[in-house]
Amino acid sequence: MTKDRTTGGDAATREAPTRQERLAAKLRENLRRRKSQARDMTASSPESDPSLSKPEGER
Repeated sequence: MTKDRTTGGDAATREAPTRQERLAAKLRENLRRRKSQARDMTASSPESDPSLSKPEGER
């Protein structure tokens, strides 16, 4: 007998994750990637880079 996916159980013992589990994993991966990109963007923002600021006369 095989274990029914809807009854739960240990994920390591199942052959393949359910669609919902795959989607949840992809969402977590996407969230981590977007957070990392946001941190990189704030670290290299134009406010912290004086070479990109306008000269005093152009404000």
